[in-house]
Amino acid sequence: MAETVTFCPLCVSRCGATATVEDGRLLALRPAPGHPTGQALCVKGKAAPEIVNHPDRLLRPLRRTAPKGAPDPGWEPIGWDEALDTIATKLTAIAEESGPEAVVFGSASPSTSAISDSIDWVVRLKRAFGSPNFCGYMELCGWGRYMASIYTYGEPVPGVYLPDLDNAGCILFWGYNPSISRLAHATATTAALRRGAKLIVVDPRRAGLASKAQQWLRVRPGTDGALALSVTHVMLDRGWYDAEFLRDWTNAFDVVDGRVVLDLIKAECARFAPQAAAGITGVPAEQIVATARLLWEARPVAFYTWSGLEQHSNATQTVRAIGQLYALTGCIDAPGGNVLFTPVPTNPIDGAELLSPQQRAKAIGLQDRPLGPARFEFITGEDLYRAALDHVPYRARALVNFGANLVMGHGNSARGRDALAALDFFAHADLFMSPTAEQADIVLPVTSAFESEALRVGFEISQDAQSTVQLRTPLAHGRGQARSDLQIVFALAVRLGLGDQFFGGDIEAAWRHQLAPSGITLEQLREHPEGVRLPLQTKHRKYLDRGFRTPTGKVELYSPAFAAAGYPPIPTYAEPSIGPLSRPGLTAEFPLVLTCAKSLFFCESQHRQVASLRASAPEPQVEVHPETAAARGIAAGDWVRLSTPSGSVRARAKLNANLAPNVVVGQHGWWQACPELGKDGYPPFGDDSANLNLVLDQGPSDPVSGSSPLRASLCELGLVLTDTS
Repeated sequence: MAETVTFCPLCVSRCGATATVEDGRLLALRPAPGHPTGQALCVKGKAAPEIVNHPDRLLRPLRRTAPKGAPDPGWEPIGWDEALDTIATKLTAIAEESGPEAVVFGSASPSTSAISDSIDWVVRLKRAFGSPNFCGYMELCGWGRYMASIYTYGEPVPGVYLPDLDNAGCILFWGYNPSISRLAHATATTAALRRGAKLIVVDPRRAGLASKAQQWLRVRPGTDGALALSVTHVMLDRGWYDAEFLRDWTNAFDVVDGRVVLDLIKAECARFAPQAAAGITGVPAEQIVATARLLWEARPVAFYTWSGLEQHSNATQTVRAIGQLYALTGCIDAPGGNVLFTPVPTNPIDGAELLSPQQRAKAIGLQDRPLGPARFEFITGEDLYRAALDHVPYRARALVNFGANLVMGHGNSARGRDALAALDFFAHADLFMSPTAEQADIVLPVTSAFESEALRVGFEISQDAQSTVQLRTPLAHGRGQARSDLQIVFALAVRLGLGDQFFGGDIEAAWRHQLAPSGITLEQLREHPEGVRLPLQTKHRKYLDRGFRTPTGKVELYSPAFAAAGYPPIPTYAEPSIGPLSRPGLTAEFPLVLTCAKSLFFCESQHRQVASLRASAPEPQVEVHPETAAARGIAAGDWVRLSTPSGSVRARAKLNANLAPNVVVGQHGWWQACPELGKDGYPPFGDDSANLNLVLDQGPSDPVSGSSPLRASLCELGLVLTDTS
């Protein structure tokens, strides 16, 4: 029996861990306190041995023999050479006939899966092939905390400028529960609170660290933008802002069409004075004022957001409104604020230079949303489905997909199934069969993250973490014929004639190229499985030397890019596209506001077949206020029918007195069976489904990003009179 320091890549936290291994079998995973992200390990990481050894793992490449839509795909085992040759032949033929843009590449989100090991290489493969189309959930899991803020700061805030929790005086978590989403942030926040830092949490649920917050703002789902503008109004009105930073490093004092930008901002924010905002958001006026005061008096402020802000029809302007609010504090890139930690120097590997501007301009969705994800080669699920089914702007004919369970992860699941069936060819790589994989022509078995070698440069959450480079060595023998995502990418690249861009298929040579500027070698990393740390230091307020990476060099509270594209150039608020104020005609039948939240026990739509995890969350749940439940004759644990304008699914009622009485919270991702516990699965489609995204639409979506309104919709609950257990 041996122990080695490693890290768990199952989510964005990438927690340092100590693995116990015996005879090529992973027996246990536990925290590694000496690692910069190793203070704790969540239940999902601790379940790693069950994931590795699960009997349902895909172990051989499979080929469909039955037509799409047949009850049984007729899977036939084939060899790797045949599988890869088939994929390469199909993709090459489609590219020759319709252009490489007709082939879409996709992957699971690197925030909630181990694809973070290889996603840059998947993107490189896409670009080398010539496709501008990558479907990677950016509009649902990344736009809000990563891309939208580029139009304010020139770089992602908070996506790249991360919260300096070790030195923060005030921490603001908006639509973010790190206890579930990024455990390394949760442990760092707990330490910050112990030394006296203040905490503000904006969330419809009192979840995770919200119970420790000085201010928990129970906002109506989807009205976060109005709340941000209201807090901004208070801070501007009372002089609680960094006037010097605003004058020198934002365009607040530029004159546009005869008016000073700051005056435009003040006028817009005045529409959301605390009393008015309280009527929209449900947050009391006095709490809005108290929050503004705390943000000012407890500086420096560090903040983070997550998908609680991203899955909305008004996501872009909401994020810009929060970015504008944060600019008032003057804490960007200051100690204790949101900081760009100094990275380990490396050679870029994502192949940005391999795709021509002409091909990049063909990205699906770019004409409709020129500032949205397609500008960065990320296409939305909505636009992928339209291209596959309606051939707009052209026909998407093939998909090469690494682990993304599109059918379960996006709204309008049935349309997603139909879009995948309409493709001429679909290849999917994964650990387990899924409702998405079932639509494929070729399914490739992937090793778990704990059976493959992977390189990680930087762990993000602090300077110490960002200075760390670690080579995760295999902790268990690979099962069956499974190969890592990285091995599949490099082998497929060679068969597509792209070997020159992939170091002749040599992964080690690729890693050596990546690491060259750092001076770190693979030999060093193999000798030190705990990782190698460079003596890097954070340089603060880098904008003093180089400005911000916007066209003006300043924080653009007024966005010329938005103005040119016909969008409001200063942050504004629009009601959620499917809500009680925007769609009053629906409220008689659907009087409740529906949102959704992640489960502690699962990575999105994964791992419900793992017994230790499923035992803690055996059934899909919908959280509802006790008064709301009682009015419908619903008791805790009852099976209920959750109905939206698009259909209904089932779940068990969980009573939560901390919710607003008109808000209910569902869970997405339910489909897998767990035979070990005698738990059946749920069909992804049909009357017995528990798939929340089956009854949530992809639109009306955000006009800039195409973000789907999955976290702010309308619904009703009804008691299921027959036992469905």
